[in-house]
Amino acid sequence: MGQLKKKGIEPDLRYNNIIVSRFTNYLMKGGKKATARRVIYGTFEIIQQKTKKEPIEIFEQAIQNASPVLEVRSKRIGGAKYQVPVEVSKDRRVALAMRWIIGAAKKGKGSMKNRLAKELIEAAENTGEAIRKKDNVHKVAEANKAFAHFAW
Repeated sequence: MGQLKKKGIEPDLRYNNIIVSRFTNYLMKGGKKATARRVIYGTFEIIQQKTKKEPIEIFEQAIQNASPVLEVRSKRIGGAKYQVPVEVSKDRRVALAMRWIIGAAKKGKGSMKNRLAKELIEAAENTGEAIRKKDNVHKVAEANKAFAHFAW
């Protein structure tokens, strides 16, 4: 059996960016893509007003900062389960970063546009809930470095 082919994803309409399009899909609920797009573009307008910088740059910086390098996977060896640190693939890194940023934004109060803008700005500055989550994942991976020889 060969590798599975990944389905292509269309870049978003306004910024012609595939990562923004993926983010829209993660944010979308119940197939309401137009609503998700409205939230994202509104978020970018808020970021533009607050930071006076290009929102796409802030967005990409936030995704990059929230992306984990290592994570732990459970491996069962000889009746015992070990938390084995493994490197995260590029696609999964971006997916986890997006999921953590959206998850952190959903916990706040106020409109989703404002919460998402706040979280993206914080992540771009290496603070905020998504960055804390990444740091926790890295700490767990560091703590279990002794089991790295089980990664195969």
